Amino acid sequence: MKLSAGRSPLGLLYFAAAIGIALLSAWAIRAEFPRIASDHGLWDFGAFLASGRAAAAELDPYGIYPPLTPHVIFPGFEAWNPNLNPPISALLFQVLDLVEPTLSFRIWLAVSIASYVAAVILLLRRYSSGLEVGLIATWAFALAGFWDTLYLGQIYTPLVLACIIAWLRLEKGDHLVAGIMIGLLISMKPNFAVWPVLLFLAGHRTPSVVAIATAVVIAAVPLVIFGPGIYLDWLHLVATDGGRAVFLTNASFAGLAARAGIPAVGTALAVALLLSLAAWAFFRRPPVIVVSEFALLASLQASPLGWIHYTLFLLPVLLHHWQRPWTCVTAAVLVIPVPVILGYFGAPRLAQLGAGSVYAWALVLLLIGLIDAERERQSAAHAFLR
Repeated sequence: MKLSAGRSPLGLLYFAAAIGIALLSAWAIRAEFPRIASDHGLWDFGAFLASGRAAAAELDPYGIYPPLTPHVIFPGFEAWNPNLNPPISALLFQVLDLVEPTLSFRIWLAVSIASYVAAVILLLRRYSSGLEVGLIATWAFALAGFWDTLYLGQIYTPLVLACIIAWLRLEKGDHLVAGIMIGLLISMKPNFAVWPVLLFLAGHRTPSVVAIATAVVIAAVPLVIFGPGIYLDWLHLVATDGGRAVFLTNASFAGLAARAGIPAVGTALAVALLLSLAAWAFFRRPPVIVVSEFALLASLQASPLGWIHYTLFLLPVLLHHWQRPWTCVTAAVLVIPVPVILGYFGAPRLAQLGAGSVYAWALVLLLIGLIDAERERQSAAHAFLR
């Protein structure tokens, strides 16, 4: 979305969209800041502390330990929220318990903000100039996923930084560093294993192999320290956690289908998406960044749980297509604060599936947009060859 697009109708439309996104972003930041600044408890950070303490005491790190493990209650929804991250997290989270919990939370808040600032700066240097810098920076710091990550004390922003470093190194052809960063990412968030798999199928073998090797080495650490039982505990928790899919901030196909009352359709859509992308990557051999775009989006949509926080990993995808109309719509929707969406709990099913699922619909629009952009790329390539 170039702010200097001129006075053509399309240029004026882009300018209006930029103003709209800027105003929406400013409103979101103003609405979200008091929520973060308030004394709102530990939330997910408490679950991480409990997991680390349990592991240190040779207990189940995936158990429920009140009052640290948060208990989530909304109209029509109730669930405990234990640590769902892979076993390496049970080792890492012990570090969080070195100081008093409230102080630890504040330190982690500072780490999260610093990681996100670094990630945004890297993207601004690559994808923006002039007045766009201010617009994109304001929008990036207004994203619902960013503010809710801070509110919950979640671990996403350092992983977002690793993702963006990987993306930028792939662009530069530095496949070794890119692979290591991807491996770090999937060691904590295994749903992103879609990324190295599609890279491998598309012929980009070095970053894929390095990523998988990195993840395997990291996964072996808790196996050696805790034994295989910790993996059984984790897999049991993940396998029995399907009821959480209906939560309104789950933007995956599984979330949409669960709210529609047809969860099997979500599984079918996820499988269809992954198989289609695998065939496309293998037979078309697209460029590394094109593969990465679809891989990052599929990692959210095909996952059983694709929380709004995961949309932060789509920052490079959205900025890569910043001038396209469907990016404007997606970018605007992802700014809507989480409390607005949670207000649809208890509403009729149609309302939850519609406005209450707006994050998921934004990702559907993004998928359609990426498919259209890929068709354009292939058409241009065929025309050039002629």
